[in-house]
Amino acid sequence: MKPATIKTQVSSGGIIFRKNNDMIEIALVSVKDGKVWCLPKGIVDKGESPEETAVREVSEETGLKGRIIEKIGETKYWYYIKEGNMKCRKTVHFFLMAYEGGDVANHDWEVDSASWFQIDEAIKKANYKNEKGLLEKTKKILMQNENAVL
Repeated sequence: MKPATIKTQVSSGGIIFRKNNDMIEIALVSVKDGKVWCLPKGIVDKGESPEETAVREVSEETGLKGRIIEKIGETKYWYYIKEGNMKCRKTVHFFLMAYEGGDVANHDWEVDSASWFQIDEAIKKANYKNEKGLLEKTKKILMQNENAVL
């Protein structure tokens, strides 16, 4: 059997938040028939910056418009593409984004649903360990800057 080809892939996504009364809420998307909750993200298109991709993907997958505040981190992992016998090394850049408008009902076909969750619930609900870590980091940043205009 031929060894797997190695491919690299770069994606970008966002942790979009809003304040609702005194609570911080985060938008998550569900995929895989609603079984997996995760952060919105997608492949960086040719000629696009990671920041542009994050804004576009958050908009497409959640129906929300956001403004980037800062890069919050990145995740790296391997996955296997059976059809092409390829191992893929994926890097995903994540940006903290302030909600500016839109409605989660307007998400695109790529996700099963999009919803707002109180930040602690979002941390529990997220299925991927590395994304849970980014959500924990987000909570610390937002709690420290609670009174700042983000």
